[in-house]
Amino acid sequence: MNRMIAAGTASSLPMLGIAAAVSGMLLGGCAVGPNFKTPPAPDAKAYVPGTLPETTSGTSAPGGQAQRFLTGDDVAGQWWNAFQSPQLNELIDRALAHSPTLAAAQAALRNANETLAAQRGSYYPTVTGSFQAQREKASGAAFGLPQLGSFLYTLNNASVNVSYGIDVFGGTRRQVESQQAQRDYERFALEASYLTLTTNIVTTAVNEASLREQIKATEEIAQSQQRQLEITQRRVTAGGASRADVAQQQATLSSTLATLPALRTQLAQYRNQLATYVGELPADFQAGTFTLDSMKLPTDLPVSLPSKLVEQRPDVQEYAAQLHETTAQVGVATANMLPQFTLTASYGGEATKFSDIFNPSANVWSLVGGLTQPIFEGGKLRHQRAAAIASAQQAAANYKATVLTAFQNVADTLIALQGDADAFAASDASARAAAESLRLVQAQYKSGGASYTQVLSSEQTYENAVLALVKARALRYADTAALFQALGGGWWNRTDDKSDSSDCCKGS
Repeated sequence: MNRMIAAGTASSLPMLGIAAAVSGMLLGGCAVGPNFKTPPAPDAKAYVPGTLPETTSGTSAPGGQAQRFLTGDDVAGQWWNAFQSPQLNELIDRALAHSPTLAAAQAALRNANETLAAQRGSYYPTVTGSFQAQREKASGAAFGLPQLGSFLYTLNNASVNVSYGIDVFGGTRRQVESQQAQRDYERFALEASYLTLTTNIVTTAVNEASLREQIKATEEIAQSQQRQLEITQRRVTAGGASRADVAQQQATLSSTLATLPALRTQLAQYRNQLATYVGELPADFQAGTFTLDSMKLPTDLPVSLPSKLVEQRPDVQEYAAQLHETTAQVGVATANMLPQFTLTASYGGEATKFSDIFNPSANVWSLVGGLTQPIFEGGKLRHQRAAAIASAQQAAANYKATVLTAFQNVADTLIALQGDADAFAASDASARAAAESLRLVQAQYKSGGASYTQVLSSEQTYENAVLALVKARALRYADTAALFQALGGGWWNRTDDKSDSSDCCKGS
């Protein structure tokens, strides 16, 4: 019986050293395809035509304060603190800790980080070890020695093998670069999720507060109309009014009360939406109620410089990362059209006795270099490269569109805030005038100096003015939150735990 053993030994390390050296030299070479450069920010000096006013108009009514635009100021990481609402801060903290949407974005980033780490393994040689034990009966005739008859032998084979794809034209480097850009995309997608979540909570809380104020105002109007109905009924008894006047007042009161169910339904739906944001079931959701008086209108509004907006907007950075990824894929597609070089090596020992394995005379090794050049693939590689170029062009157009939208968002919000302030001042004046007019007309009607038609008209005018004032006040709060969102939300100044994204650089 013969025994043959092939085994890898510590002397295989020189072969690995050669492969590592070759790897280092080649990684220093050039990679085919375009080198990505972040597009420059637009050369814009302002967001809106002309000069941005330093302040908006203001009134003495609650929520009517003038707001100042602080050009060049930075956005705070926890910008919602400017509303000075403890219950709002508490709700956002709960959402950041338990939102499933945010958890999904964090998991996507972890996935991208791990995929990038795995892709970077392509830079290095692949080393495998194997061992095989085989018991076999053979015939000497198979070796041209029939006189040996048949014999049994055991074959033990252990080896270390090294293979390496030599990245001559940078295809591997471009693939890693593409994956890194994908990681960056997920990083900024996470920041966009933070910003969307916090902004949605603020605006939903404002909408809830607005509805509570509308319900309260409607109930007060209904009470006033009920008193007017009682006055009208007494006048009918005294002969100073007709039953038609009573019917009209009852219809007006019923019409006012009919608006309450829809308002209460919307209020409940906003509460359910807040529950979803914080990752809770509507039936289990508990949180403080929001009113417009429980939140303060921020009076100092930062307005970042236009040159900083591109860096600050997560969506712009997402599309920049997408453009980077598609640009790198052009390099990958180009490298696939060029020769592919491979290097494989094995090192070990073969001996009929185990004690002879480490004897230099028993050493065996092989070193194989390979080159593969695509010759004909039906135009597949050429079209794949053309598709990659088209994808990069599409990403560039999407990036430009996103930048334009970002500037539009800021401009729209700045204009809206000025218009909101003017509208609130007008609504406040209108509500005051309508309240005084109604008071006078009701007094005149009570004494017989005004017609019932005048009372109905004054009641309708007052109801509309009061509800318009509530909506105008709420709109100032909502558009203020929209400005913080349009400017990027201050994510670069946040101090909360960002361990899921520590491997990615900020845009600012």
